[in-house]
Amino acid sequence: MDIERRTLLGLAATGAALGLAGGVSAQTIADGGTAGPADPTEIIRLWPDGAPGGEGVTVVGTVTERSTDPAFHDRFARYTTDPILTVFRPERPNGTALLLIPGGGYAWAVLDKEGYDVARVFAATGTTCFVLRYRLPDDGWAAHSDAPLQDAQRAMRLIRHRAADFGVDPAKVGLLGASAGGHLGGLASARTDATYTAVDAADAVSFRPDFSLLMYPVATMRDPHAHAGSRRLLLGPSPTEAQLAAYSLEEMDWKGAAPVWLVHAMDDRSVPVENTLQLLARLKADEVGAEAHLFQEGSHGFGIRLIQGRPAAVWPDLARAWAARAGFAL
Repeated sequence: MDIERRTLLGLAATGAALGLAGGVSAQTIADGGTAGPADPTEIIRLWPDGAPGGEGVTVVGTVTERSTDPAFHDRFARYTTDPILTVFRPERPNGTALLLIPGGGYAWAVLDKEGYDVARVFAATGTTCFVLRYRLPDDGWAAHSDAPLQDAQRAMRLIRHRAADFGVDPAKVGLLGASAGGHLGGLASARTDATYTAVDAADAVSFRPDFSLLMYPVATMRDPHAHAGSRRLLLGPSPTEAQLAAYSLEEMDWKGAAPVWLVHAMDDRSVPVENTLQLLARLKADEVGAEAHLFQEGSHGFGIRLIQGRPAAVWPDLARAWAARAGFAL
């Protein structure tokens, strides 16, 4: 409990120092007592006057620690009402920014495995990383299915708007989404419609990424390859044909989207590899630059720590090589 309390107090203090009204909203924490690496203390609140469409929201944010190993954290955030970006500043910025969108089946967001752990890897080579703690679609938000996308679009705009503050080129802002976060990242990459009314000057810049890294993404909403939990929480128990089409990444119009890099394990039983294969076919058809890496083993949600010592552990280097060919340093 002490570790998380110190972290949140640090975040709140940093928020005040940055002029972020109200710092960070209180969270209910369940902590397994692990140590783990220290969290950054720099945060950015997405919505200075509160997230849009929250009139019917009654949930209270929680962060739960699942790890019992003092060497690492394994936290997940639920019922987020005050979305934030946690900033990982490298010692020597290389000019590229990366918005990280963790997965969690749209039931929660896994902060460490697909957020902080991955951010540390890319920040170590100069990329300025921002981990998104986003709202969830089933928590009573007026935008429902688009509430997470509102946060992703707003996050991209804030990073670009403040690029000079971070030593970032505003034309080199990418995203990395994993699992359901990969679905959200795909929506943010493909869709061209703003999902919220502008609130300040930051909303004058583009919300679409300059490149996208999608890890074992939830892509399709259709059986037999859909991740049923993500679909239910995003679209409800009985989605319409129109909803299935609108939120299946492989059925969206990707023309004009930025390049996409994909990675998936063939033995993924939670989100079948067909999600990536179908999306890759759509990207090719729409003439979007794309590269995919499929590994024989790795299961689902491997992130960084869970893949060590196995062939898929090379994925950050593969992503860096691809990005470098496209003109982005990772």
